[in-house]
Amino acid sequence: MIIVPLKDGENIERALKKFKRKFEKTGVVKELRDRQAFTKPSVRNRAARIKAVYRQAMQISED
Repeated sequence: MIIVPLKDGENIERALKKFKRKFEKTGVVKELRDRQAFTKPSVRNRAARIKAVYRQAMQISED
């Protein structure tokens, strides 16, 4: 359960924004979307490799 502590006088819009941010960080919606369609392990591994190559290229370009 997500708990959003509020300070005295804090408006509801700010509290709702905090709630949405915490909910997004939990990854529930992303996991739900991933589970809607089956992806083969080979496809998942290929995507992970492509992502790793991209990260490595970005890290090399920073240096």
